[in-house]
Amino acid sequence: MSSLQSKIQSSKSKIPLKRVYLSLGSNLGDGAAQLRQALAMLPGAGVRVTGVSSFYKTQPVDFRPQPWFVNCVAKAATDLMPLNLLKRLKAIERALGRRPGGIPKGPRAIDIDILLYENAVVRSRGLTIPHERLGERRFMLVPLSEIAPEVRHPLTSLTIREMLAGTPDRSQVFRLKEQDEDRP
Repeated sequence: MSSLQSKIQSSKSKIPLKRVYLSLGSNLGDGAAQLRQALAMLPGAGVRVTGVSSFYKTQPVDFRPQPWFVNCVAKAATDLMPLNLLKRLKAIERALGRRPGGIPKGPRAIDIDILLYENAVVRSRGLTIPHERLGERRFMLVPLSEIAPEVRHPLTSLTIREMLAGTPDRSQVFRLKEQDEDRP
């Protein structure tokens, strides 16, 4: 390895990892198995999982005539910038059978959304952080509150626990038993 390559490698290892929270959901096939597979693929995409909520059975919100979802939230660390992280997550979705198009908010094999990325606020055509509907989604707030109740929303300064208490969403969210999750 040349000294330049050595310096580049050394500088890469000094990039601080950013804390991120990801929402994962599936309602096609074995949803829990899809979530486990997606979680297992995250490290290969440059995302180190440091915590995972319980799995939840959740009622569809916007497009109701579809199967219920299985959802969870992962706490992770990454050195990827937000848009690169999004690209990697979309690649995992494609690898697990998600195809572009279809019914908006409709059934899907896997969906991975960035809820929070440190305290960053990102507003671009392809990415919004914090997730624009976080405060209106019990299927995101319940599992996020389980693993990060005191984390604050960077725009409202409310804790996740406070956001859950104040959400207008009344959709049903049920924690699955561990044997139903069959998590590692």
